[in-house]
Amino acid sequence: MSKGRVWKYGDDVNTDVIYAGKYTYQQLEPAEMAKKSLEDLDPSFAAAVKPGDVIVAGKNFGCGSSREQAAACLRYAGVQAVVAKSFSRIYFRNAINLGLAVLQALDAPDALRSGDEIEIDFEGGRILSAGREFKFPPLPESVLDIVRAGGLLEWTKKKLARP
Repeated sequence: MSKGRVWKYGDDVNTDVIYAGKYTYQQLEPAEMAKKSLEDLDPSFAAAVKPGDVIVAGKNFGCGSSREQAAACLRYAGVQAVVAKSFSRIYFRNAINLGLAVLQALDAPDALRSGDEIEIDFEGGRILSAGREFKFPPLPESVLDIVRAGGLLEWTKKKLARP
């Protein structure tokens, strides 16, 4: 079980507000990328997010451009997972490849509020908060291994390092 605090947003949170396009072609270190997270949607986020926090959103999270920085900046900010009703396909793939868990839950986004404390059982497909339980389809073990490794690059390094 992983614990965190909820940051709640609505439908169609696009990659331009997750990581502004003006930074796309700048080479920023991970800590600097984290400071740019969600600055056009929630200017308070980057300064107040804590490791293990969770973003909860409605439909179509990560729509827009395919820039992978929109997933990377949240991971570098310490976000352990994004829980949403649905994701854009490329965002979903980018997030997994960069080690950010993305969980599709239909009921949780309507019930959870910003500031709620939640626990996530990744293997069991459960989100717990204030005595309530919300289900989500668990990610396959192979995908969880990539997330646990910190992304596809780190997962690959570990696989290649094995004798």
